[in-house]
Amino acid sequence: MSAQLVIPAAGMGRRLGARMPKALVKLCGRNLIARALDRLLAVEFDEPIIVIIPPGYEKEFTEALSDIPAVVSLVEGGDERQHSVRNGLAVLRDDTDIVVIHDAARPFPPVRAVCIAIEAARRYGAATLATPATDTILIGDGDGFLDSTPERKRVWACQTPQVFQTDIIRRAHERAKNGKGGFTDDATLAHEAGCRVKLVDGGMINIKITTKRELAFASFLLEQGLV
Repeated sequence: MSAQLVIPAAGMGRRLGARMPKALVKLCGRNLIARALDRLLAVEFDEPIIVIIPPGYEKEFTEALSDIPAVVSLVEGGDERQHSVRNGLAVLRDDTDIVVIHDAARPFPPVRAVCIAIEAARRYGAATLATPATDTILIGDGDGFLDSTPERKRVWACQTPQVFQTDIIRRAHERAKNGKGGFTDDATLAHEAGCRVKLVDGGMINIKITTKRELAFASFLLEQGLV
């Protein structure tokens, strides 16, 4: 079964204090998206790699990805992540059986876990990297007071990549287009559509860069040779 990679990269880096898409922010001299692809391309994907970008940034992304050893296709994103991913799914190859969706803001995707997730999606239809919670998680009531405490052994923090059989995730997005919106990841969207999603441990290093603190931590990991 053939697999194709889709990278949503249309988000802006405002919380990082950057006046550019977050994917183009430099981490130890290299763009976040390039660092993610440096690792992901250890997995065999069919070309092109689909990168979803904000309008008006084609030149900047072309330059940022110029040394990536793969054919890359840039696709304009939508108003929300959900719309952007749907745009990427629309241009997949006709023979793509498996689609791997990875946020550009996660520069350290673990290759072994990605391969496990691909095999899980082939078997179950969908899989996502995630990490088991180590802290006790509290659910608030909306007014800043404790409402409930879920059983910790059942709580996972969602990550990417998220992997799907192509027809399953396309149907889920089509269903969501005319119904509930605002999904922040595709595993939740697929689950809402009735799909079982296998959880694969992505480890603690597969961090998402959202703030300057996380960018500094990622820099530390690289400088110390921990990733």
